[in-house]
Amino acid sequence: MKVEQVTEPLAYHAEGPVWSDAWGGLRWLDMLAGDVLSLAPDHTVARRHVDTVVAAIRPRRRGGAVIGVERGFALENTNGTVTFLESLWSDERVRMNEGGCDPDGRFYCGSTAYDGRKGAGSLHRLDPDGSTTVVLDEVTVSNGLEWSPDGDRAYYVDTATGRIDVFDYDRAGGLSGRRPFAAVPDGPDGVTVDAEGGVWVALYGGGAVHRYAPDGTLDEVVELPVTKVTACTFGGPGLGRLFITTSREHLEPGTEPEAGALFTCTPGITGVAVREFFG
Repeated sequence: MKVEQVTEPLAYHAEGPVWSDAWGGLRWLDMLAGDVLSLAPDHTVARRHVDTVVAAIRPRRRGGAVIGVERGFALENTNGTVTFLESLWSDERVRMNEGGCDPDGRFYCGSTAYDGRKGAGSLHRLDPDGSTTVVLDEVTVSNGLEWSPDGDRAYYVDTATGRIDVFDYDRAGGLSGRRPFAAVPDGPDGVTVDAEGGVWVALYGGGAVHRYAPDGTLDEVVELPVTKVTACTFGGPGLGRLFITTSREHLEPGTEPEAGALFTCTPGITGVAVREFFG
C-alpha cells in the first residue's frame, strides 16, 4: 500500500492523530514539545503550545477538547482557553503517554517513566464529573487504546509486552478479561480500529503499520520510509484515509530525513468516528 507524505518533518515525536469534524479535521501532537498541531485543507499546519507534554487529545461533546498532559488531565474550552485539573502524581520521572475515550464518554490516558523502567506506569480514567480512577497499574509503556465498532471490546498496548491485548467492556464493569490479541514485532505503539473491526497498530521501530483482522491474524502491512512509526487514525471524507504519525526521537542528525512528518494512504476501508468525552 503506497503512502504519501503530507507535511514536512516538523515534529520531533509526533503522536496521537485524531480526526474530528467538530474541530475541522485532523489534530495530532508533537508530544515532547507539548504542542497540538492542526492540519488545514491546504496542508498548512498550525501549532499551539499546551504543556511540557501533551499525550493524547479527544473532542468534548460540549466543544473543545480533553487532553492528557504531563501528569494528569486538562480541558480545552470552546473559547480555546485550557483548564488544568489537579495533578495525579508528583513524581517528575513519570509522564502521560497515550489514551482514548470509551463508548460512555470517559477519557483514559496511560503513563510511562521517562527512563522506561518496568511497571512504573498506570492507566487512568477521567469521568465526565471530573473524578479519576486508576484502571490498570504496573504498566511499563501505556500506549494505544481503542474500542471495537460495537463497543464491546477494547484493544490496548503496553509496548513492553510486544503485543496487543483485548479486554471485554461494559459501562458498569469497565475493562475486564484481559487477554492477548496479537503478538506484534518491533514495538507496538498507537492503535486505531476500522469499521470492519480490524485493528491497525503503528510499529515504533518497525517502519510500518500492521492491520490485524478481528480474529487476530495479520492481513495488511503498510510500509513507511522511516523507522519510528507512532500512531494512526482514519479521517478525511467518509473516514477513508489513514493518517500516520512518525518520530525522530533518538535518531542521529541527518538520518531518515522524513522522520517526524505526517503520512497518509487510502486503505480501501473506512474508520469509525472518534468517540467524544462527555465532560
